[in-house]
Amino acid sequence: MPGIDKLPIEETLEDSPQTRSLLGVFEEDATAISNYMNQLYQAMHRIYDAQNELSAATHLTSKLLKEYEKQRFPLGGDDEVMSSTLQQFSKVIDELSSCHAVLSTQLADAMMFPITQFKERDLKEILTLKEVFQIASNDHDAAINRYSRLSKKRENDKVKYEVTEDVYTSRKKQHQTMMHYFCALNTLQYKKKIALLEPLLGYMQAQISFFKMGSENLNDQLEEFLTNIGTSVQNVRREMDNDVETMQQTIEDLEVASDPLYVPDPDPTKFPVNRNLTRKAGYLNARNKTGLVSSTWDRQFYFTQGGNLMSQARGDVAGGLAMDIDNCSVMAVDCEDRRYCFQITSFDGKKSSILQAESKKDHEEWICTINNISKQIYLSENPEEIAARVNQSALEAVTPSPSFQQRHESLRPAAQSRPPTARTSSSGSLGSESTNLAALSLDSLVAPDTPIQFDIISPVCEDQPGQAKAFGQGGRRTNPFGESGGGTKSETEDSILHQLFIVRFLGSMEVKSDDNPDVVYETMRQILAARAIHNIFRMTESHLLVTCDCLKLIDPQTQVTRLTFPLPSVVLYATHQENKRLFGFVLRTSGGRSESNLSSVCYIFESNNEGEKICDSVGLAKQIALHAELDRRASEKQKEIERVKEKQQKELSKQKQIEKDLEEQSRLIAASSRPNQASSEGQFVVLSSSQSEESDLGEEGKKRESEA
Repeated sequence: MPGIDKLPIEETLEDSPQTRSLLGVFEEDATAISNYMNQLYQAMHRIYDAQNELSAATHLTSKLLKEYEKQRFPLGGDDEVMSSTLQQFSKVIDELSSCHAVLSTQLADAMMFPITQFKERDLKEILTLKEVFQIASNDHDAAINRYSRLSKKRENDKVKYEVTEDVYTSRKKQHQTMMHYFCALNTLQYKKKIALLEPLLGYMQAQISFFKMGSENLNDQLEEFLTNIGTSVQNVRREMDNDVETMQQTIEDLEVASDPLYVPDPDPTKFPVNRNLTRKAGYLNARNKTGLVSSTWDRQFYFTQGGNLMSQARGDVAGGLAMDIDNCSVMAVDCEDRRYCFQITSFDGKKSSILQAESKKDHEEWICTINNISKQIYLSENPEEIAARVNQSALEAVTPSPSFQQRHESLRPAAQSRPPTARTSSSGSLGSESTNLAALSLDSLVAPDTPIQFDIISPVCEDQPGQAKAFGQGGRRTNPFGESGGGTKSETEDSILHQLFIVRFLGSMEVKSDDNPDVVYETMRQILAARAIHNIFRMTESHLLVTCDCLKLIDPQTQVTRLTFPLPSVVLYATHQENKRLFGFVLRTSGGRSESNLSSVCYIFESNNEGEKICDSVGLAKQIALHAELDRRASEKQKEIERVKEKQQKELSKQKQIEKDLEEQSRLIAASSRPNQASSEGQFVVLSSSQSEESDLGEEGKKRESEA
């Protein structure tokens, strides 16, 4: 190693300019050494920090690999092969983590400690001595200046002594400080070499020790394990590449096939409506009321699950119950000038929801699906097959069948018999013996080519008086404000029965028979089939008021009476044998197809699972009306008997009065005919012809009484 330059300590007392110039060189060198060593210290400290971070990260990695088997992954959480492989990796990495921890300790002792000592002790010592030397040099210069300004003429021993003492003290301090400063600068030339080499030596020795420990841990068995893992990774990568290629091909095929589906309302000829669904899912807009007249529409994902309609907002983990659609009713509605809206009403009528589909196809499929679920077709083993059979039956409903017996054979229980006369159950059956049905054909129940009316036409129009009679209104115009004109009493004001039901009008048609409940069943079948064929889902909702006098259909919004059916004209009523929400009744009216004869019209309604209750209510109303009629007739008969008795009493009273008058006249005659009175008075009483006649009549009456 070449020689080291030194500052001459012997020349410190002389303090020549050459010495000061050489000192400046050494100070510049010390500054450069300080800057360089600071940079080197930062670099080595980064190595040390990185090693500590690597050790901590390796330890954390080993810990996480050990905890893999405790994790509950939604997908592939039970892979035992992966768990065992990661456990093996965890052991190896844990050993490496220990090696890294040892390396961190060695770096702290062998690399960071020497350079830190040089930086914190030696370099700071040089800076401190430099500052002290600068102060001592300035003090010496000031003392020399004061000593040089001593007066030659006015010598003052005291002042001279003080100045001389000050020069002595400052020069001594400068000389001593300068010697120590020169010594530190000379020593720095050796220390900088030690500070450079010793940390590097410690770093290399620590790394060699680390690599030795690593070579001892990485044995041949571990190399074989790593080779097997590498092969497995390559196999997984090849499998992934094949799967990605398959998915890319699937994406291309789906893009081509789904291009027409991007249109919100696809062509129905290319994508026909499937009416046999019992499950459906998709996005719908739900109407939510925010005020009396305001509302908002929220787009949510709806799906059917059994007999429930579920809704799920975007981002939710699971769906929630929106409505129970078992035995519910669904119909298309117009709402806020939006297309493809439909309304679902629960079986009890307490809850309803208005939804909007995206297309006409979805609109019809949702309505058909909810209708199929409402009929509980989903509970069967093959729900789609049964739904297809039901829809096929609806399509065949417009084709006349050979006999009524065959048409209803699948709907009627094998051993069921109906009562022969009046209705005795809540289904409203008023038919005859089931053995007589075999002889009945379809034409004997429903008039051929009979048009079906799907909507309620109010009979208040003045240009249709015949239609008003057909509906039992008698041509009476309904007050549109729901008030009775002229202060007259309402027809049902004194009725003891008032029951209100929510119903929806399905249709009506003229029938040829009104003495068999199968007429109602056949009318239901034809109206439902016609609705299914012509895609008519709209139904008019009304309130059915049952009283002892009539049945009234009332507008739920305006409370205006739409139709009135006199109760005596309702000759037949029944509910559907399977779907108890459907009910109907036959009204016998004048007019119809032939104005000269009576005609029968069958009206079909859908209720909120209250068909049997409505028929029971109608039956109760007819019984009350019958009892009221019998009571009225008995009252009239009693009044007639009382009138006869009163007349007889009057005749008897008149007869008694006549007898009383006759007795009075007889007494008068007897009194007038006394002899003592005639002789004493000497006068005669002359009777007029009328009095004589009355007396004769009185005598004749007495004779009749005596004879009696």
